[in-house]
Amino acid sequence: MIDRYARPEMRHIWSLENQYQSWLDVEIAVTAGWVAEGHVPAEDLAAIRANAKFDVDRIAEIEETTRHDMVAFTRNVSESLGDERKWIHYGLTSTDVVDTAQALRLRQANNVIKADLAAYKDILATLARKYKHTVMMGRTHGVHAEPTTFGLKMARFYQAAVRDLERFERVAAAVETGKLSGAVGTFANVPPTVEEAAMVELGLTPQAIGSQVLPRDLHADYVTTIAVIGTTLEEVATEIRGLQRSEIHEVEEGFKGGQKGSSAMPHKRNPIGSENIVGLSRVLRGYAVTSMEDVALWHERDISHSSAERIILPDATTVLDYMLHRLTAILENLQVFPETMLANMKRTYGLIYSQRLLLKLVDAGMSREAAYDTVQPLTARSWDEQLQFRDLVDADATITEKLTKAEIDDAFDYNWHLKHVDDIFKRVGLAD
Repeated sequence: MIDRYARPEMRHIWSLENQYQSWLDVEIAVTAGWVAEGHVPAEDLAAIRANAKFDVDRIAEIEETTRHDMVAFTRNVSESLGDERKWIHYGLTSTDVVDTAQALRLRQANNVIKADLAAYKDILATLARKYKHTVMMGRTHGVHAEPTTFGLKMARFYQAAVRDLERFERVAAAVETGKLSGAVGTFANVPPTVEEAAMVELGLTPQAIGSQVLPRDLHADYVTTIAVIGTTLEEVATEIRGLQRSEIHEVEEGFKGGQKGSSAMPHKRNPIGSENIVGLSRVLRGYAVTSMEDVALWHERDISHSSAERIILPDATTVLDYMLHRLTAILENLQVFPETMLANMKRTYGLIYSQRLLLKLVDAGMSREAAYDTVQPLTARSWDEQLQFRDLVDADATITEKLTKAEIDDAFDYNWHLKHVDDIFKRVGLAD
């Protein structure tokens, strides 16, 4: 991932230095497994733990000849050891190390993302509670529908964040798995007992069965879930973008002193952070497609997935980390304008109360069809002629014969639409 979208912790996790360190961790853990098996002397393991090291530049130098990064790595590590070097990579195939070590780095990335998700969920909870009763226009098809609250909108996003954390914890656990079963998964040269001991040291789950590689449906599920999470972030970002439009202006991304919105127009304050989230979510969905195409390999393995994974796994985790961090910051600094929300509700002449009025007429004895046919012409006239809907209702004899002034007043009270806000907050776990 380009530096612009890579935070320091993720940049380190996916660095070449950390890759080789994870490889070395696996090699040492396997040697420990052989010691437990009684095949390798304990003193040789002690020497390896104390002295084994690698040099990134030296590995690159050796790889110029070997054209194989794992061979270059093991030869470089052997240069730091004495006779005990013979136990490095003993009985292993390259992918035993690569796949298992990748699980170690994924676990590191998972821990970062879990913390990101928790912080993101918390800010949504804070906003939901703060604006629980802040009335605003609910919109369907981009058009005024009925009143809601800004808190309910945030509570809906909070619930999605809860699901995001749950789904990520599931796939994170699934990819924190390793295998040491050899070239075709038969454990011909490394017995399952060695694998089990090594996985205990590494803190990974041994995969029950594999081929030369771990099953790639695990990683497809993982990357696809990351894409789903990214898409839920896009939903929040899209909402902010919509509400920040000049014609609406109910929220606005924080704008720091000295910040510039446009190179040409000094007045511009653009929702660039939210737009950034939208763009990166598209990247994640592309990675999801690639991850699924990596599942079907030839027989017990080919390497068509390898080149793709070198890109999509670091990039997907790095991008999601960046997106979560940036969107959380946007929400923490979000400017909310309750007065504008209330004012905007009046822009459609009171038409937002048409359903409530219709139902009151039904309750007063009219058929639903008759009530609908009574109310709709008034709504059409209100909209077309830019007249207040309430004035037309008060002048309609059919309605005033059925409803008292108090009943009509009640129909035009937005508080009716908010009476179950507390109930909804309880259902999503945000009750005071």
